Amino acid sequence: MGIVKTNQKQKTIKNEISLEGVGLHTGESVTLTFKPAEPNTGFTFKRVDLEGMPEMSADANFVTNTQRGTCLEKNGVTIQTCEHVLAACVGLDLDNVLFEVNSAEPPIMDGSSKYFVQALEKAGSIEQEAFREEYEITSVISYLDEETGSEILIMPSKNYQITTMVDFGTKVLGTQNATLSDMSNFKDDISDSRTFSFLHELEALLDNGLIKGGDLNNAIVYVDKELSDSTMSKLKEAFGKDDISVKSNGILDNLTLHHPNEAARHKLLDVIGDLALTGIRLKGKVIATKPGHFVNTQFAKKLSKLIKNDRRNNVPNIDINQDPLMDVNQIMDMLPHRQPFLLIDKIFELSDTGVIGLKNVTMNEEFFKGHFPGSPVMPGVLIVEAMAQTGGIMVLNTVPDPENYLTFFMKIDKVKFKKKVVPGDTLIFKCDLITPIRRGICHMQGYAYANGVLCAEAELMAQISKVK
Repeated sequence: MGIVKTNQKQKTIKNEISLEGVGLHTGESVTLTFKPAEPNTGFTFKRVDLEGMPEMSADANFVTNTQRGTCLEKNGVTIQTCEHVLAACVGLDLDNVLFEVNSAEPPIMDGSSKYFVQALEKAGSIEQEAFREEYEITSVISYLDEETGSEILIMPSKNYQITTMVDFGTKVLGTQNATLSDMSNFKDDISDSRTFSFLHELEALLDNGLIKGGDLNNAIVYVDKELSDSTMSKLKEAFGKDDISVKSNGILDNLTLHHPNEAARHKLLDVIGDLALTGIRLKGKVIATKPGHFVNTQFAKKLSKLIKNDRRNNVPNIDINQDPLMDVNQIMDMLPHRQPFLLIDKIFELSDTGVIGLKNVTMNEEFFKGHFPGSPVMPGVLIVEAMAQTGGIMVLNTVPDPENYLTFFMKIDKVKFKKKVVPGDTLIFKCDLITPIRRGICHMQGYAYANGVLCAEAELMAQISKVK
């Protein structure tokens, strides 16, 4: 597994757009507004009905309840049934969107992602000045809920694919499968697949007042038991209809299936929305057997933990004994730094979006004379400086005469030191662009690894300036 920086630009929507409906659980009128969001912010919910208008990232670690949809909670603020909105954004190839909502849940609409897709398409999309990341799957990762037998796994694949297999042990629904082999087909093949329920579940929900916004147009109801007179009366009252009957395919009337396997397709839609809570694009094939929000979000939490660890320990896989792309003499041909302030010895990889360099830390370094005598430790600021020099190679590589340029810091942000660096350590520096280089300005994420362990990280911004 590994986080890969792609050459694709991130996307957000071009214009804000709103739609109105009712909340499935509350039955209250809800307004949802999609707004453009900054690069690298992902999907964020904003409760505009609460004091301070608190925001909450769509993060698997905020999942607290999965009984009737995926519920997020942070500092006492909740968002219910977030999965259909998230699936629409993933299905339309978006990376950063702000969802402003004046209730604890987005409107249910017709129980699918169809109307969210239509709104987002009307808003349009626009590329942003930041590159996408992907989490590339290189071995099978799985999660099994032993109590229900539900299982979800992801395996290596050339792109993000999903297959769902549904079996509730009922004759009316039977066994269904659905597959999405390319996310570009989400709109046509998956987005209009509506949520569903069994009659016995619906009765329990109605008896407990838990489904106030439901009607026969936003949920497929599979009749898995005899429709008694008392049940018929409850349904007539709940849905405000004079007559209710069962169609030949075993569902309540006033609704025609969009697909014969609409239930399996909706479960696939839910998987997309729930796995969006990992906060990164996935490159792999998902196979979900009897999926549900609990198993989906537990799997998302497992992936999130792996992604977090990978982000921290993503040590570049290089052979330090091989001939480098640039040795110290070639580095000095490009950088203006000289000893004792030249802090990198070799460059192993160099591209338009990233660079990997190395420094062998020896006791002969000038700074060890005073930092600290008797217990030498490399100053953290010099680790960051070495990281910046590595990134400087990348930005100077964009001009034909790098020897005529100097590189100056503009900003250093989110600096963290994880481990001290001492004589004898081998430092590997990895810098990746956060946004494309423009007008000689380089905004990058830098990591430093000492003997295979992350020792420092920082966001750096620097600008090259021609020597007058």
